[in-house]
Amino acid sequence: MPIYEYECGNCGHHLEVLQRISEDPLKDCPACSKPALSRLISAAGFRLKGGGWYETDFKTGNRKNVTEKQKSETKSASSSDSGGSASSGGGESKPAATGTD
Repeated sequence: MPIYEYECGNCGHHLEVLQRISEDPLKDCPACSKPALSRLISAAGFRLKGGGWYETDFKTGNRKNVTEKQKSETKSASSSDSGGSASSGGGESKPAATGTD
């Protein structure tokens, strides 16, 4: 439901009301009880609900990991400039643990 802003033309009272779109606009001011309310035009208010709103939430295919792709492109460009191949991220590599001791 949207939040509508109203202002009284008589007393200047300002209020916000949570209303359905199908409801008629309010007319009577709660402060002075005169039928002088008018709906104001303002930015829409909304709430983001859910587990999270991230850049990758609604992307598919190759566009899914845009930030990781940009990071890898930046690394590969800098490694080609220096003449080395630092695709693993640095000098020393550690052997993987096999778990067979």
